[in-house]
Amino acid sequence: MAEIEAVQLKEEGNRHFQLQDYKAATKSYSQALKLTKDKALLATLYRNRAACGLKTESYAQAASDASRAIDINSSDIKALYRRCQALEHLGKLDQAFKDVQRCATLEPRNQNFQETLRRLNTSIQEKLRVQFSTDSRVQNMFEILLDEKSEADRLEKAANNLIVLGREEAGAERIFQNNGVALLLQLMDTKRPELVLAAVRTLSGMCSGHRARATVLLHAVRIDRICSLMAVENEEMSLAVCNLLQAIIDSLSGEDKREHPGKEEALVLDTKKDLKQITSHLLDMLVSKKVSGQGRDQALNLLNKNVPRKDLSVHDNSRTIYVVDNGLRKILKVVGQVPDLPSCLPLTDNTRMLASILINKLYDDLRCDPERDHFRKICEEYITGKFDPQNMDKNVIAIQTVSGVLQGPFDLGNQLLGLKGVMEMMVALCGSDREVDQLVAVEALIHASTKLSRATFIITNGVSLLKQIYKTTKNEKIKIRTLVGLCKLGSAGGTDYGLRQFAEGSTEKLAKQCRKWLCNVSIDTRTRRWAVEGMAYLTLDADVKDDFVQDIPALQAMFEMAKTSDKTILYSVATILVNCTNSYDVKEVIPELVQLAKFSKQHVPEEHPKDKKDFVDMRVKRLLKAGVISALACMVKADSAILTDQTKELLARVFLALCDNPKDRGTIVAQGGGKALIPLALEGTDVGKVKAAHALAKIAAVSNPDIAFPGERVYEVVRPLVRLLDTQRDGLQNYEALLGLTNLSGRSDKLRQKIFKERALPDIENYMFENHDQLRQAATECMCNMVLNKEVQERFLADGNDRLKLVVLLCGEDDDKLQNAAAGALAMLTAAHKKLCLKMTQVTAQWLEILQRLCLHDQLSVQHRGLVIAYNLLQADAELAKKLVESELLEILTVVGKQEPDEKRAAVIQTARECLIKCMDYGFIKPVS
Repeated sequence: MAEIEAVQLKEEGNRHFQLQDYKAATKSYSQALKLTKDKALLATLYRNRAACGLKTESYAQAASDASRAIDINSSDIKALYRRCQALEHLGKLDQAFKDVQRCATLEPRNQNFQETLRRLNTSIQEKLRVQFSTDSRVQNMFEILLDEKSEADRLEKAANNLIVLGREEAGAERIFQNNGVALLLQLMDTKRPELVLAAVRTLSGMCSGHRARATVLLHAVRIDRICSLMAVENEEMSLAVCNLLQAIIDSLSGEDKREHPGKEEALVLDTKKDLKQITSHLLDMLVSKKVSGQGRDQALNLLNKNVPRKDLSVHDNSRTIYVVDNGLRKILKVVGQVPDLPSCLPLTDNTRMLASILINKLYDDLRCDPERDHFRKICEEYITGKFDPQNMDKNVIAIQTVSGVLQGPFDLGNQLLGLKGVMEMMVALCGSDREVDQLVAVEALIHASTKLSRATFIITNGVSLLKQIYKTTKNEKIKIRTLVGLCKLGSAGGTDYGLRQFAEGSTEKLAKQCRKWLCNVSIDTRTRRWAVEGMAYLTLDADVKDDFVQDIPALQAMFEMAKTSDKTILYSVATILVNCTNSYDVKEVIPELVQLAKFSKQHVPEEHPKDKKDFVDMRVKRLLKAGVISALACMVKADSAILTDQTKELLARVFLALCDNPKDRGTIVAQGGGKALIPLALEGTDVGKVKAAHALAKIAAVSNPDIAFPGERVYEVVRPLVRLLDTQRDGLQNYEALLGLTNLSGRSDKLRQKIFKERALPDIENYMFENHDQLRQAATECMCNMVLNKEVQERFLADGNDRLKLVVLLCGEDDDKLQNAAAGALAMLTAAHKKLCLKMTQVTAQWLEILQRLCLHDQLSVQHRGLVIAYNLLQADAELAKKLVESELLEILTVVGKQEPDEKRAAVIQTARECLIKCMDYGFIKPVS
């Protein structure tokens, strides 16, 4: 009975297989296998289940089942071929080759076996060629690199080849398998900078996206050795090691999202311990005197990038808590460094700012008040612990620390200002005879007066103090800083013309002095930086910004400073440019509220006459002429935590203001503005990304994409433009995004495919329904280009939607441009698919009337597209052609076709005649002699 049931289950499985229900078939065969001991039946069942495994892509199971069938009957040709197919999918080409070779021996005339044999042979040869060539290349490269007698050119070439190999998955794996790690460590032991650099860059490539290799390499090279390499004075080496550590961190934390086809997921231990160890070593680097300024900057960059949460919706902020508990005092020590004191650690111009940004990010990453209180207490204890009546250097460091925190989380800095003795110490240092004391005190006063509401004490007590220092000091460094303090306090009214802190003309005098210092190259860069800081506040005044953009030497001096390695002025330069272009947000003035405010004797903000559009446009022209785009492009490239999201937003605002006039966009593209905008549109604040995307849309709408975004960059432009298509954006943003996408979609099918994959089609279709004429026209023009894509055409072919109906109805609108775009889309759709020709006649009863109107249109481009549609319909189906001939369309075609030849109308007449020829081919009409 069991054997009979097994046979029945086999037959049932066969039926399921024929119906393509492979899971049900597998189940039936599996049940039958349990019931029979008949070897012939067992072989058949295993062979059949192997076929199911191939269909469901369960290749390991298919190979196992086929092997069991072969064990019963070694000449089972079907089982052999199925195992061959399964093994090929599993990448075991040599075993698959043996199986198909056996099949070909049993059935020499079987073409399928012969073809598979040839294919596998080619694949195996290619695989062997790659393996052996890679292995030998790796070996040769290491021999050249480790040979002290190798020539410099050969060394450089071998090092570069090794780096390239390390970035490829196959190459990285070969290096790893061929004792490459030990050889790379030997390269690092040579202490020759060029070889160590090559080894570090190769390791970076090998770590990227491979958690198992990253773990092995971290333990093989050791984190202390990596950090000691990053600590060197060599900037190139320090940056390369920073990139290596970032690659390791990304791989261990799963941040590397790249897909590596063919790579099986490796099983490794929990990586939290390794990540914690890396963080601990980076924190130790901050306070070590053996670490160079470059090394300290890279450690701070890594902490800034990897410790605070990137997404605040993620609950876990354990990394931040660990750094606060174990490293906040170390970060505060960096913030409190005073370059002029002998105890100062090695620093760069950027170090203290990077530390302030890290404090700000850590503070923002805290989730609750107890965590913030703990953070504040550590800061308070650190600062008060520095106060020492007997040691002025310690007091200076305490005030410098407060100054640094004020540049980070201002609320926290403001609380620290309220600590007993802090303000008194600042005042005392202002009166000191030592230059360093005055410098630190004045800088602290400047940072303390960031917000008008919180700068009351400084305005009351600080202005007279700063004025006194400004008048009495002969030290240029202190003079510039006190001037900036006065600039800052003088601009407390913002852009409000009626709310000024100083007498009429005072801000212009301050600005003139700042511009003078800015152009004076004999003054050290650190001091000139403060002149830029002063202008950031003073350019809120329209008279000042108008004078500044006319001072070309001062503008260019600022641009040159923005291009240097000192990145601390990025925010100030971006602020100046936002002020000069008036690209800040301006609240809408409601006349009724203004009247009400005046009636109740409240202050009403006033607009300066020089803040009107004509003046702004002139300032934009002057900035472009002075070379602002090259400075902006250089600022965007800054790979540093100092380029904060807020700074990116300011830069995006400036770009948008510069792109406003279509005539200027060519200049912006020529100077690299298009490329610079892409990262701003992809990263930063939500407002910044929208502004940058809008600027990109303006450029993409009128520029040749191949020139504006050369190479692969053009594909990166698509996503920001698609994101700009949103009902929450204003009409102009949506309109220009559609124009940009229209221009891109007209370039290549690869771009159309990218737009389709970014799911832009539903939004484009929605705007085709829009009541706004320009939006509807722009969306239809975009769709006119998109219908060239096969996947878009399939959406029109699908049943149960009104897409084709909408396009047909838009052809009947009164707007010529809209008709032209819709007719173009319909012409291409009907040319691509006969089914759409028939579908067109079913979507609306008005289709024939609309077609006739198109064929009689006054505008030649619309008429030509209408005639192309008519030709497509005539060609698609004889019955449909007959229906068209019986209508008035034949008369229209005859009239158009009989017109005298004319250069402008040549295409129209030719198409009409082709329609008539088609009718003659069908025999519906006869030629007249």
